[in-house]
Parts: sequence; C-alpha cells; structure tokens
Amino acid sequence: MYSVKELFATLQGEGAHAGRAAVFCRFAGCNLWSGREEDRANAVCQFCDTDFVGTDGDGGGKFETALDLAAQIELAWQAAGGASYHRYVVFTGGEPLLQLDSELINALHALHFEIAIETNGTLPVPKGVDWVCVSPKAGSELVVLQADEMKLVVPQAGHDGLDQLLTRFERMDYRHRYIQPMDGPLRSENTAFAVRICQNRPLWRLSLQTHKWIGIR
Repeated sequence: MYSVKELFATLQGEGAHAGRAAVFCRFAGCNLWSGREEDRANAVCQFCDTDFVGTDGDGGGKFETALDLAAQIELAWQAAGGASYHRYVVFTGGEPLLQLDSELINALHALHFEIAIETNGTLPVPKGVDWVCVSPKAGSELVVLQADEMKLVVPQAGHDGLDQLLTRFERMDYRHRYIQPMDGPLRSENTAFAVRICQNRPLWRLSLQTHKWIGIR
C-alpha cells in the first residue's frame, strides 16, 4: 500500500533538472515532522512549507500495489502530452524513502521512466533510483553521503557553523551542489545570502524555485 498526497505533471522547478518535464509524486508522511502545526516547534525540520498529510490532494490516494501507482504515474504523464521517451518521475514528500521500494522502482523502469527522488538524506536509498537529490536538514543525521545532487536550503536554524558544514559537504561525493534560499517573507534577504555563499564558495551554485516564479506547481 502506497499513500500519496498528490500526483501531477509539471516541470521540475529546482536544481540540476530545472525546466525538465516531470510527474511529481508526493508521498504522505515524513520522519522529521508530522506535518501538523502543533508539532512544528519540536520537529527536527521546522521550516517545511509543504502539505504532505493525508491522501486528499490532486491525484492523491491510496494505491494497493506498485503496478497501480505506476499506471497512475503513466496516465499523468500521458495526459500532459508526454512522449513515450525521456519519461521522468520525481518522488518527493514529506520523505519519499519511507515508501519507495524495489517493486515500484521496477514497475516504473518497465514503463521506461527515469526515477528521481528528493530526500532529506536520513534513510538509505534503494537500488535502481536514477537521480538522488539530498536536501539536508539541520539537526538530522545524514546517512546518504554519496548522491547526484545536494540542495541545501539557507538559512536554517541550527546552522551556526555554516562554514564548517559547507566544508564537510564539499568533502562528500556529490556531483552537483546547490544553495537554495528559503522561501517566505525574507526571501529577498535569503536570496542575497545564498548569492554570497555561491560567490565565496564556487563549488556551489544557486538554485531558485522557478516554478513559483512562473506560477506553476
């Protein structure tokens, strides 16, 4: 059984694949925050702005088998006019690694989908995932030390030693490293802060949430 908050076709808005056609499958649930406002102050991740509670979003629901969910992802791709090649699905959350498993990976590969995940990096990644993007959260234990992409949101409470943290991440085996300004009322200030980091540490590039700028999901 898979619990999906929402499932929709769009363009990837962030990071290395920004602008790429994709189906987003947002799993319900996270291991760093319950998703309920009354729990936010005591959560490991306190800045999440995503609703991942329940299965009542567009395209969401409970899917009994991997084949059922893979078929729904294919339908979303086709409904958006997607071609039979370069198919791309992004699993996000919440935390997708609480639910993504080998059965679903195999079912999607059989439909010729490339599989990406956006994870907080606290859980091991199953074999077969084609693109791994890790977004570390201050105060959590990072176990994914090798991946395609790191996307660090700044600033975060608990990042007092940010220079040391960046140095640690730079020593890890990531193909791409991005700094992304935290959204919200201080977005302009946070963007300026992220720009300064990228200027001072050229291993890192700036990632913006382009989907929000152009008004798509």
